[in-house]
Amino acid sequence: MTSATTVPVARPEVIRMQRVSKRFTVRKDSSLKERVVTLGRAGRRHKEDFWALSDLNLDIRAGTTVGLIGHNGSGKSTLLKVLGGIIQPTTGTVEHRGRVAALLELGAGFHPDLTGRENVFLNASVLGLSRSETEAQFDAILEFSGVADFIDTQVKFYSSGMYVRLAFAIAVHTDPDILLVDEVLAVGDERFQKKCLDKIEEFQQQGRTIIIVSHALDQILSLCDRVVVMNRGNLVYDGVPESAVARFRELLGADPVGGGQNVEASRAIEIDRIEVLDTAGAVASEFKESEPLALRIHVTMLRPMASWAIGFSIDNAQGQLALASNTDLLDVTLAPLTESRFVDVTIDEARFMPGLYYVNANVAGLSEDSSHALMQGAAFSVVGAQPTVGPVVGTVTIR
Repeated sequence: MTSATTVPVARPEVIRMQRVSKRFTVRKDSSLKERVVTLGRAGRRHKEDFWALSDLNLDIRAGTTVGLIGHNGSGKSTLLKVLGGIIQPTTGTVEHRGRVAALLELGAGFHPDLTGRENVFLNASVLGLSRSETEAQFDAILEFSGVADFIDTQVKFYSSGMYVRLAFAIAVHTDPDILLVDEVLAVGDERFQKKCLDKIEEFQQQGRTIIIVSHALDQILSLCDRVVVMNRGNLVYDGVPESAVARFRELLGADPVGGGQNVEASRAIEIDRIEVLDTAGAVASEFKESEPLALRIHVTMLRPMASWAIGFSIDNAQGQLALASNTDLLDVTLAPLTESRFVDVTIDEARFMPGLYYVNANVAGLSEDSSHALMQGAAFSVVGAQPTVGPVVGTVTIR
């Protein structure tokens, strides 16, 4: 009697954003007198539409840590606010699953004339906690924030560091499924920054979803398993952190103040699907430890591409990066893309610990700005005994 093979199921999407755009109206008149004079039809000439986001599509699965990077004014903070439901998109739809805690600009959600204690209850209620739930978490919030001596002082007398410590403590103690963080980790002192990073790593181990906006690229590289690059309201790269940072630095070199050329709105290339193959070239979902495997990444050409690159990453069931590489790291130059094709990635001598793994892939144009990522496009499991725990695999002997 043979047992049926169980095909691993990909983690569910917790955020889905489809064709989202956000428009702001910028007024050119600078005073009340000018606004009165320009009322009516004349006023239209003194207003200008600014599109902070342009036709974005983004899917985020449970347990991933996603970084948002880009120059000032690229739209990353606006994107974070739209994802968190802080502001509504002009067009498109945003759906999310689970409790969202958003830690945005300094002091957001705090009333300056209320005390720290009162703001804890106010902010926690906004994030979805009842009064009894907040009371149960209050001591933990106070201990984490380190502002116990000033908890009954109006927050308008708080320093920027005290603001951030209290706001972060509230956000992480609301038991969020999705945590949104915007640059606030750069404000606290070194000791508190470490405490925040430790908490984020704890959330990662628990399989929670985290989205971080930061200019600290080393922090993005160390924390994130996927990075989105924004430029002038467009998503120009979505994939492996190392390649995303390289793409961002290319943008900075070409346009250091954020005034570069418009990104082509329509996509030229995209990933259709990912297959995991065994040594015989057959699609497989189960492998033994150290057994070779191959990834077949199917690429659809929508327009010819003279120069392009491809990358992949493999995450474990907790969303932690297990293995990743790309054509840049491997020093591989792909032939011009003149038709839809597939790329085979062979992985030898990799000792995956027993467990479930997910495969992500991304493709990007080098001769033209165009990119696409397929997250959790395939899954496979490694079977066998597990004599050790942790990210390092080795032979352990005890005498």
